[in-house]
Amino acid sequence: MADLRSLFDTYVIPDDMLDEVFSAPQSDASDPYAQVRSLFQSISQKDFKRLNESAKLSFLNQGITFSVYDDEEQGAEKIFPFDLFPRLLEPEEWARLEQGITQRNQALNLFLKDVYTHRRILKDKVVPKELVDSSPHYCQEMKGFVPAGEIYTHICGTDLIRHKDGQFYVLEDNVRCPSGVSYVLANRETMRRTLSDLFKQIAVEGVSQYPSMLLSTLQSVAPRGIADPLCVLLTPGQYNSAYYEHSFLAQTMGIELVESRDLVVERDTVYLRTIRGLRRVDVIYRRVDDAFLDPEVFRKDSLLGVPGVMGAYLKGNATLVNAPGTGVSDDKAICAFVPDMIRYYLKQEPILPNVPTYICQRPDDLAYTLAHLPELVIKPVDMSGGYGVTVCDRLSKAELEALAKKIQANPRNYIAQPKMLLSLHSTYIEEEEHFEPRHIDLRTFTLMGKDETYVLPGGLTRVALKKGSLIVNSSQGGGSKDTWVLSDP
Repeated sequence: MADLRSLFDTYVIPDDMLDEVFSAPQSDASDPYAQVRSLFQSISQKDFKRLNESAKLSFLNQGITFSVYDDEEQGAEKIFPFDLFPRLLEPEEWARLEQGITQRNQALNLFLKDVYTHRRILKDKVVPKELVDSSPHYCQEMKGFVPAGEIYTHICGTDLIRHKDGQFYVLEDNVRCPSGVSYVLANRETMRRTLSDLFKQIAVEGVSQYPSMLLSTLQSVAPRGIADPLCVLLTPGQYNSAYYEHSFLAQTMGIELVESRDLVVERDTVYLRTIRGLRRVDVIYRRVDDAFLDPEVFRKDSLLGVPGVMGAYLKGNATLVNAPGTGVSDDKAICAFVPDMIRYYLKQEPILPNVPTYICQRPDDLAYTLAHLPELVIKPVDMSGGYGVTVCDRLSKAELEALAKKIQANPRNYIAQPKMLLSLHSTYIEEEEHFEPRHIDLRTFTLMGKDETYVLPGGLTRVALKKGSLIVNSSQGGGSKDTWVLSDP
């Protein structure tokens, strides 16, 4: 007997939540999800299970994995979780997001140049000097140095959320070594293989141009005026959680994937060891954190970095992408001032609002945070991947008291934000063999070269696979969706 149960039979949207697929029923003519919903609602559970297994097999064959770090599976390699129901963004909506992301990245780059040179924004007290100087990511070695093309943040991952009010907010900026773009490209390839008919019905902006745009960005900031600069991607190695991405990007750009032992610095010049001898390196797209980049300057015990590479960089003989010290601008306390940076440097109003943020180093913000702790989300200023985030309405009285003491002991290390109700999206739950609403966010990717800024259409929609969870990060077991920016008819 045929299985007539729908994949959405038990789909329930929680009260006071925005579900991007179902919350705003419209006529088919104006509903971007009408065709997608119709297709998925027509597929039986048995057939969809087969499609889902096919998608997983595609990821397995491509070697698309990610390390999960939790109490049960320390460093376990898993197939990157992927959901077949795509997220859609309409052209007008994406155009506004693209403008806001570009504006934000321009201001961040100007801020970095300023804080490492004239420090005008600090002297004018737009951004507190003590926040910048106390940031663990402020790099003393960068003081007075301006990189090639005056670009610090060549690659940025801007995280956005859509609140229940329907508006997008910036959650944070990632300007050190942002990851995840390889999964955008892999997701699209898997969708094309698994649901090819859907692409014939719906016009979607492409993403396959990202590797060539990334290579152009790298080449544009080469320190020497040569037509074909040598660019390499420096990885910590195969045991890094994002190694798949490192190898994928190097391969698709057609550049060498290197580890520290493959490079040598002589007379402040970086060289690549090859079977034909040494070749001069012009641009290093480094996926090694600042602390491990050069044992002569930063951590002496680092085996992941290249001795002398900072000297070569500061002499202008090689370009590091992104620049060391960029982490000062994605310090979560400083991130709260990006709207002020936009007004200060660009003389414009911010297109995209920040999530409201309380900086615990400020006495008034600290007092508010402690008085309203059960209503807030507490975050360490210098951690990424969702680590250290505490959603306080889930804590006991004793846990709240312990957290309050922790914040008071080191207020510089924490910010507080209201609990933002991230929008929901239809997500297939394998254990239940049907779709349920799950919280999502959006990591966008921006490339800033000497002459051009490029924002990848869409980006990586990340999904909190655990019911009710607001933590979407892949490093903690979250999944992802293909993000479709619809093309203008």
